[in-house]
Amino acid sequence: MDDRTHLAPDSADSHDDPPGDLGLLDAYSVTVIRIVERVGPAVGAISVRRRLADRAGRTREAAGTGSGFAFTPDGFVLTNSHVVHGASAVRVVFPDGSEFDADLIGEDPATDLAVLRVGAAGLASARLGRSGALRVGQLAVAIGNPLGFENTVTAGVISALGRSLPARDGHLIEDLIQTDAALNPGNSGGPLMNSASEVIGVNTAIIPGAQALCFAVGVDTAHWVVSQLLAHGRVRRAFVGLTGATAGISRAVQRATGLGQAHGVRVGEVAPDGPAQVAGIEPGDLIVGLDGVAISTIGQLQRLLDHTRIGRLCAVRLVRGTHLLHPVITPREQR
Repeated sequence: MDDRTHLAPDSADSHDDPPGDLGLLDAYSVTVIRIVERVGPAVGAISVRRRLADRAGRTREAAGTGSGFAFTPDGFVLTNSHVVHGASAVRVVFPDGSEFDADLIGEDPATDLAVLRVGAAGLASARLGRSGALRVGQLAVAIGNPLGFENTVTAGVISALGRSLPARDGHLIEDLIQTDAALNPGNSGGPLMNSASEVIGVNTAIIPGAQALCFAVGVDTAHWVVSQLLAHGRVRRAFVGLTGATAGISRAVQRATGLGQAHGVRVGEVAPDGPAQVAGIEPGDLIVGLDGVAISTIGQLQRLLDHTRIGRLCAVRLVRGTHLLHPVITPREQR
């Protein structure tokens, strides 16, 4: 090997633009710095106090921590349900040193999201983007307070989309974003951002003992949950009695049915005597529409099944084998 390949560049070369990968690294660094400067001031450290009772009925106080971020200048803060659930007191500290007691507006354990309100105006706030058009491999940046280290920044990529994990109430949290941007206890509730400095997810979970297996609730879900919590203080859902997952539709089935979409929701289990079973929906069916709206992901189906469809007839469009069927279902309110 030519020894000159190991020599440092001389002073005349050091002022040239860095070539190749080094130049790309500089552009990457500039992007991450811009994201942090725009969103970082909106990310707060959340501390909570809880009163816990032991088996003898004695109570004690326990402390907990997490992250959250202001998404409006007038004091609304988004975080995880598990960060604030059961708290007797919640406090938010922002990077500029301002501290606020927070009130819980509402929480939704099924998506692990919660909205707080602090008594402040003119807060730095993060812009909520969209998660429906995310691509595997694109940049993902997380900000939070892992293990008490405030305003920690990590970066990676979108590793996968459409993941599912069990929530603390036993239900599955669907349509999660998987990322390798490192998360640790205390990151929960912090934002996951794209290269445009928009929030694309709310960091929610890691796989203990694994490396770089981290998950965030997609911001499209957050948009819907926030609107429900601000309107009702809770999320009212229409119950249809089935489990499902996003699944591809083969080209053969698309041709046979005339469908113009490549994905739908594959039905898993169907609850006995539930609305889906009464309507004749079976495991293995592929739901592709509801009330004339095309459905490509489990997240879309969940968002459509809101309080407006409780107790009224809804037209389902589904594929069974190579045939299109159109059953009618009457959802109940989920309890």
